[in-house]
Amino acid sequence: MLTTDDHRRDSAGLLYVYPVVSRRAGGVSIGINLNPNNACNWACLYCQVENLTRGGPPAIDLECLERELVALLDDVLHGDFMARSVPQEARRLMDVAFSGNGEPTSAAEFADAIGCVGSVLERFGLNGKLPVRLITNGSLLHRPVVRSGIRRLGEYGGEVWFKVDRALDEEVEEINGVPGGAERVLKNLQLCADLAPTWVQTCWFALDGQAPSSESQRAYCDLLHKLSGKLQGVHLYGLARPSMQPAAPRLKALPAEVLVEFARQVEKETGIRVVVSP
Repeated sequence: MLTTDDHRRDSAGLLYVYPVVSRRAGGVSIGINLNPNNACNWACLYCQVENLTRGGPPAIDLECLERELVALLDDVLHGDFMARSVPQEARRLMDVAFSGNGEPTSAAEFADAIGCVGSVLERFGLNGKLPVRLITNGSLLHRPVVRSGIRRLGEYGGEVWFKVDRALDEEVEEINGVPGGAERVLKNLQLCADLAPTWVQTCWFALDGQAPSSESQRAYCDLLHKLSGKLQGVHLYGLARPSMQPAAPRLKALPAEVLVEFARQVEKETGIRVVVSP
């Protein structure tokens, strides 16, 4: 049985397509993994990918991706997949999500992969009915192919979940493993929101026994306030699955009430709604 704390990409024995039970989506999510080599341009401390490496993905076999998605969708919709693999309370198909083991927009075929998924959904009569989501760190919006793919995603009625874990440069560098740059994040987030409905997704946790400071909270709210009215909302979530990175012992989940309290602060200071998943 699939569970919310087990998001293995090989659970269906496929290369690019995998099913998960997603607590944030609220049921079964069909994942698209464009980084089967476990390579990413970021290195987040909380990442659940084993053997994570720096870099980008190999060339994507779009025909294979299409075959796998068709086969899994057919099993989910017309076969016994739900009864066989999903707890009864989660037996509902919620979305197709580009996520996987690295940054999906780093694939040269990213825009074509979005088109491939759209064609498959049309074949099943699901275009405009089953959401397509992109879960991204948003760092590659300067690439025309990325903007093209996100624009196409928006045309399909899909949405983007854009990672913003912290706003202070030193925290971004430590947590995400990349140089900080609030203005760059703000620019990319604005570009993204202009192309497709966009949520911010934020992982909120204690590091070395310390919850994010009041300075960190203010910087985060100040950043998002600049896009008030442009965003669909914020997904604020805690640590539900163990990190597979060397920093794992430094991380600790925060109590649910801490996340709820911060969500109220964000809503009050930015006017943006927040959905909490402890």
